[in-house]
Amino acid sequence: MRIFIVDDEPEIRKSLKDILEDENYEAEHFSSGKNFLKQLKIERPSLVLLDVWLGKEDGLSILDECKKIYPTVPIVMISGHGTIELAVQATKKGALNFLEKPLSIAKVLEAVEEALVYSEKSDSPEIKLEYDEILGNSSAIQKVKFSIAQAAATNARVFIYGENGTGKELVARTIFQNSKRREQPFVEINCAALPEELIESELFGYVKGAFTGASETRIGKFEAANGGTLFLDEICDMSLSTQAKVLRILQEQRFEKLGSTEQVSVDVRVIAATNIPVEDAIKEGKFREDLYYRLNVIPIIIPPLRDRKPDIPLLVDYYVRNTIEENNLPTKIIEKEALSILENHFWPGNIRELKNVVERLCIMTVGEVIRAQDVKDSLKGFVKANDLVEKGDFKRAKEEFEKQYILKTLQMNEGNVSKTSKSLGIERSHLYRKMKALGIQAEDIHE
Repeated sequence: MRIFIVDDEPEIRKSLKDILEDENYEAEHFSSGKNFLKQLKIERPSLVLLDVWLGKEDGLSILDECKKIYPTVPIVMISGHGTIELAVQATKKGALNFLEKPLSIAKVLEAVEEALVYSEKSDSPEIKLEYDEILGNSSAIQKVKFSIAQAAATNARVFIYGENGTGKELVARTIFQNSKRREQPFVEINCAALPEELIESELFGYVKGAFTGASETRIGKFEAANGGTLFLDEICDMSLSTQAKVLRILQEQRFEKLGSTEQVSVDVRVIAATNIPVEDAIKEGKFREDLYYRLNVIPIIIPPLRDRKPDIPLLVDYYVRNTIEENNLPTKIIEKEALSILENHFWPGNIRELKNVVERLCIMTVGEVIRAQDVKDSLKGFVKANDLVEKGDFKRAKEEFEKQYILKTLQMNEGNVSKTSKSLGIERSHLYRKMKALGIQAEDIHE
């Protein structure tokens, strides 16, 4: 694989060339953006390492020109004067990563390896989504966007997998907004939010009469979504009897309202989502295998935030700006060490938790600078979990992170489970199950 190095410092160029060639990469270096762009028109490299300042040349402008020639070529920016704002600006312009001088061999090789993995995936046509509110340029999120683009071009059913707080609903909406059905309804239902006796009437509707006890006829979600898309969130919480009826609708594209024998024909695209391993639910007899195969035509796995760390500076910048605007706060700056702590946190609540933490930091931090200690204080309680991560016990670490995350949110809401479930973005019944599984007692909340 061939890598281009663009830097005006001879020592940096030589050092990077030696590091890369020791790892069996081909490397060519350039002292100016002008010479680099001239060669770029002749040859596409696998990766570009580009300095932010090239004498009198602006590296961000060179980045723009590079993206015009090869929109999908991965670019890692290098700077001796790194700031969060500069890193975010470079990321928004399409840079995959951002390295600060003095360069660490380990960080250089890690960034190169990640960029080359992305390069292999992006050799296919550039991802173009007309509607795209998914923040991030990491290889992990680019893979998701590529799957979205593929799914949006078809009417195939989609099954979205991801932990709580990763953005499953946003992915479903993005598929819908980029599909041929975007002018038709998008209807959603959270299968964990409704008791078994209500979910069927919500999905299929019912007719007025003595049998149903209803004073009026009402259409269900399937009929409301006719011609468009139905998003079944947390589908593994659906009862087995309802699963059987949904399977029949998928097979026949028609159903009967509750209390009626009249067939209602529909043309509905179904997107399903879950936050639990479906295979386990099938083994435990909680989810029908035949329904799984009907729904799992295009699987999309959303990575947890801890697996897409390069996106965190961009996300932090976005939530800082939004919080300041919404609350009419003075401008806040996050120092480098503080951002580093945020990047390396485990984030059991994923993007939703990051958003909450950033909002709290913006509101509660005195002064214009959010410092490392401010972030440490906001993440207190995760010491044991971090120790488990260092020991490599990731399963127990994840459980401990989740336990502390739920506990902290319960304490913030003075033990109110309804408010806590809303803050966490999960249903109250699911929160109760989590608390029981993690051994959270009422007395723990008030410690």
